This record gives sequence, structure tokens and C-alpha cells, in this order.
Amino acid sequence: AMAQAALGAAGLHFDELNKLRVLEPEAAQQTAQLREECRAFLDKIVEFQKIVGSLIELVDQLAKVTESEKMKAIGARNLLTSMAKQREAQEQQLQALIAEKKMQLERYRIEYETLCKIEADQNEFIDQFIFQK
Repeated sequence: AMAQAALGAAGLHFDELNKLRVLEPEAAQQTAQLREECRAFLDKIVEFQKIVGSLIELVDQLAKVTESEKMKAIGARNLLTSMAKQREAQEQQLQALIAEKKMQLERYRIEYETLCKIEADQNEFIDQFIFQK
């Protein structure tokens, strides 16, 4: 015990296998435990980095898909807009055609009324001509 105390004072200790050590057995055990905890912590950090890496990959993929779908939606919207404009132009053409046909119909109606009046006048003239004979 005195030898152990003398060695202890010199900073030397015996471990559980009676090997001479510079560190106290308790400090040596705590150091080993800390080393193990550090190793476990590093393993967890590596695992965490892997998880974060795959999460970033997934988010990137989702971003690409989202961008692609957005472009499709913009394309579809542009197509609908151009189709609507086309329909509008077609409708205006048809309205113009209808207006033109209405004017033509009105001209024909007036022409028909004029011809009916001429016919009536001619019939009246014929009747008078016949009765005069």
C-alpha cells in the first residue's frame, strides 16, 4: 500500500491487470468511455449526413418534377389563351358575315318590293289596255 501511495504520488498507477499506468484507472476508464461515446457520436453524425443527403436529393427531384409540371401548366394555359383568341376572331368573322348577309337580305327585300310594285303596275296597265279594246 505504501508502494502504491509512493507510485501514486509520482503519477503512476496499477490497473485491474496490475499493469503500470500513467493515468489513474478511473481517469483511464472515463477516457475510454469518452472515446466510445465520441465514436458513437461520429457514427450518428455520418448517419445524419446520409439522411440529410438523401433528403436533399429527394427535394431536388421534387423541385425538378414541380418545375416540369409548372412548364406543362404554362404551356396548357398558353394553348387555351390562343384557342380563346382564335375563337374570338372566328366569332368576329362570323358576326361580320351575318351583318353582310343581313344587308344583302335587306337589298333583296327592297328589290322584291320594287319588282312587286312594277308587276302590279304592269298588270294594271295590261288590264286597262285589254278593257280599252
